[in-house]
Amino acid sequence: MSKKLLLGIIIILLITNIGMILVWSNNGQVDVKNDGVKRKFSNKEVVATVNGEDITYQKWHEALKNTYGEEKLKAMIDRILVQQLAEKNRIKISDKVIEREISLLLAMQGVLSRSEYKELEADWEDDIRYRYQLQMLLTEDIPVSEAKIKEYYARYGKHYNFTSSMQLSHIVVKDKKTAEKIYEELESGASYSLLAQEYSLDEETKSEGGYLGFISTESQFFPKGYEEIAAKMNEHSYSKPFEADNGIAILYLHRKLPSITFTYEEIKPYIKSELALNEKNQSLDADSLWEKQDIEWIYEKSE
Repeated sequence: MSKKLLLGIIIILLITNIGMILVWSNNGQVDVKNDGVKRKFSNKEVVATVNGEDITYQKWHEALKNTYGEEKLKAMIDRILVQQLAEKNRIKISDKVIEREISLLLAMQGVLSRSEYKELEADWEDDIRYRYQLQMLLTEDIPVSEAKIKEYYARYGKHYNFTSSMQLSHIVVKDKKTAEKIYEELESGASYSLLAQEYSLDEETKSEGGYLGFISTESQFFPKGYEEIAAKMNEHSYSKPFEADNGIAILYLHRKLPSITFTYEEIKPYIKSELALNEKNQSLDADSLWEKQDIEWIYEKSE
């Protein structure tokens, strides 16, 4: 994956993960969504007060429109245009490629609930498909020799694969008696994170509820014995106490990410477009695709 493509994905994710999403309703009010909770506001309703001075929804909305209106509308046009041209040119992005990119993004995340992941997954999939379609549209007419693609694949092909990883937390205690007490509390509905903070001997992780993060199954830092235990577990579940190198451990498996590997033929179109984009030295934006398209918008520059 090129640096330009990764940067593009990160920028879109930053935009799409803004905490508040505004949607106009049919009755002249708006739904303001914050942390999953919706509240209706009218235009004249106050959304903030600063030392007695009010900011109404209307003022806020006007400021957003004037500051980001053109940028947001252009982004919407770009999305529709890329989708139309991709369909016209029969450009399809492999589900396997999308799965790999989502796995990479997940591996950079903290703990996500099932509902949080479900919301993010749909946005991520749309963003990833858009960026790859855009890259291929920008480079479809740029020739890249088979020899150059094969040379690049021979050198960097493994970097396109994803190694299986596990997102784990652990509680480590000195003796089996303490571990069994913790297990009984878990069975009674106690919080794993709070128990880790109270009992775990691992000073590096206990303040974070025992969170170890995502660990590649090929990593030398994977604690001995953990992979074998976690392999038999379901996501969002904890293990029974077991002997570990540094005591008695109880694992929590948040998520498993399987290995994803590509053959040369599977990854060839993506390497070709990446090499072509680098050769063209063009930024990953849709501006050049606007040419010869029937696009009208309110920010059109007058001649």
